[in-house]
Amino acid sequence: MILPVYLYGQQVLRKEAEEVSTDYPELKKLLANMFETMYHADGVGLAAPQVGLSLRLFVVDGNSMADDFPECKGFKRAMINPSIIEYSEEEISLEEGCLSLPGIHEKVSRPAKIHIKYMDEDLIEHEEEIEGFAARIVQHEYEHLEGRIFIDNISAIRKQLNKGKLNNIIKGTANCSYRTKAIGK
Repeated sequence: MILPVYLYGQQVLRKEAEEVSTDYPELKKLLANMFETMYHADGVGLAAPQVGLSLRLFVVDGNSMADDFPECKGFKRAMINPSIIEYSEEEISLEEGCLSLPGIHEKVSRPAKIHIKYMDEDLIEHEEEIEGFAARIVQHEYEHLEGRIFIDNISAIRKQLNKGKLNNIIKGTANCSYRTKAIGK
């Protein structure tokens, strides 16, 4: 089932998400719905707060980026209760967008490599090092669990330049090809 993507301005996007209990009802169904929603919106990641749930989980699939970023080939994960243990000192600046901020794309500097611990959809614990664009996708989604969005990482002047677009998102007048939930809707 395709879920509505919560847009900029929704309070759930600014709230620190809560741990997912191991007996969370219909967890696999939620993850399947999140993957379906993400694919329908042409995204490469989707965090639970983006579908209105303040839960520490997200889904990612970088396969569509594999031509430009080979490290994304086969990179499909559901990450439950993730914890980034370590960030590399080396950073890379690349353009990002977000399903919750349609029409906004900005360069964001992020660590090139991370070390992360998480549970998969079967609640099996994993620990892995992820690098390149795959690491960027994970860091972007992880920020949603902390109540942050990617524009929190851009300069004040860049935020000012996007103010009109942000206001349109809040008003519910932003153009979207996927199902959304804006403030007051």
